[in-house]
Amino acid sequence: MHTMTQYEMKQAVARAARDFVAAHLPAGAILGVGTGSTANCFIDEIAVLKNHLGGTVASSEATRQRLEGHGIRVLDLNDVEHIGIYVDGADEIDGSLCMIKGGGGALTREKIVAAVADTFVCICDTSKRVATLGHFPLPVEVIPMAHAYVARQLGQLGGVPKLREGFITDNGNLILDVHGLHIDQPTALESRIDGITGVVSNGLFARRGADVLLLATSSTVEVMKR
Repeated sequence: MHTMTQYEMKQAVARAARDFVAAHLPAGAILGVGTGSTANCFIDEIAVLKNHLGGTVASSEATRQRLEGHGIRVLDLNDVEHIGIYVDGADEIDGSLCMIKGGGGALTREKIVAAVADTFVCICDTSKRVATLGHFPLPVEVIPMAHAYVARQLGQLGGVPKLREGFITDNGNLILDVHGLHIDQPTALESRIDGITGVVSNGLFARRGADVLLLATSSTVEVMKR
């Protein structure tokens, strides 16, 4: 039996997500689209659905450009009242479908789109599935003038924050990547970090986790629901 490479797993889960959207998103409804390598595979797959979609909302400039490159209509979120499904990858996901996201730096916009969506579909491969979040450094988007203060506060939570060198978010902010966390209460930690003055958002997607996980294994795509 053929064992899929990681790239083949990304392609397989992108196709599964395309089929999920075709089956569950009503014609003319709005689709939210995430950011990253797996999301890029998904964008390439949904070009065939562009006449079915009422439009898309992109979680980053890179995603907007890739969607428009396929001739898929991209709308401003402020002009959209309702997103039926949001599809995005994750850097880590646990058994409760809480995630760490933001390895690519688009966490704030991803979180905003997820907040508007009825159904959040996470697409990833088994390498992203973990028992406890935190092995992947937790991204925290911060206002530039506050990054040193926020870093000190994050250090008090037990993590080791490092400024992401040479990186500016689409919103003009900085990212602190927090290493060494063992996140057994992701919802509580998400709220606590959001309460630090100067934090725009953090990469814990726990208060609004995934509703559906499409998980590519070496041989198939498994479906899990919250």
